Amino acid sequence: MDRQVALAAFDEQIRRRPQPQPPDGLVEQDDRVVRSVSPWGGWTGVTWSGLDRAGADAVIAAQVGRFAGWASPWEWKYYSHDQPPDLPDRLRAAGFTPGPSEAVLVAEIADLILDVPPPPGVALRAVVDEPGVEALVSLHDEVFGGDHSAVGRAVLAGLARRPSATTAVLAVAGRTPIAAGRVEFHRGTEFASLWGGGTLPSWRGRGVFRSLVAYRAALASGRGFRYLQVDASPDSQPILQRLGFVMVATTTPFTHPGGAG
Repeated sequence: MDRQVALAAFDEQIRRRPQPQPPDGLVEQDDRVVRSVSPWGGWTGVTWSGLDRAGADAVIAAQVGRFAGWASPWEWKYYSHDQPPDLPDRLRAAGFTPGPSEAVLVAEIADLILDVPPPPGVALRAVVDEPGVEALVSLHDEVFGGDHSAVGRAVLAGLARRPSATTAVLAVAGRTPIAAGRVEFHRGTEFASLWGGGTLPSWRGRGVFRSLVAYRAALASGRGFRYLQVDASPDSQPILQRLGFVMVATTTPFTHPGGAG
């Protein structure tokens, strides 16, 4: 895979042309930034920026002004190749707080091994109804901490659409969910993306995560996508790179508390 070609395609197709998040999200585009806005608890923030030193502070201030009436935190999703080079310092000065950085990994699906069965006694099942969504949210809450009800609402909204832009998958041992993840299909692009891959601690190291990746990659392949992308934590990055993913950048969420400051 050509790293620079893949990164340029990711910037143009995903960051500059994000899809509105169901059920009521919208995308706003200015000359220098693209925003994804989800009024009812979905992800909200800046997905792409094209700034220079001269105008960066004014553009940042304009985004803070755009969300001056926003009651909840929102993000500026910064990537390591974004300009100007001191953009992280400028975001901090404007009231943003950086979160943990993650590796942006991309693979050509044709280069991945798609037939990776789960370990004995484990089955992979697509989430198709409300009980499945509840199990997904509960498992995400247990594995990652926090409240993932907004993820559940988005998955439920996606199930009502045909074809769905998202497929969630559970790994189940007997009747017990032990791992889960999602794949998003970005219509009109070459990309599908992986989200939320997490496994209960007692099941880690047995191949469940790898089988979840392969299962979702096969779904993306079946829909004709070329690339599979994931924002990887330090725990999942080495596993994904061994499976054939290539690091093209890093990304850091800069969170603003909402309101004017």
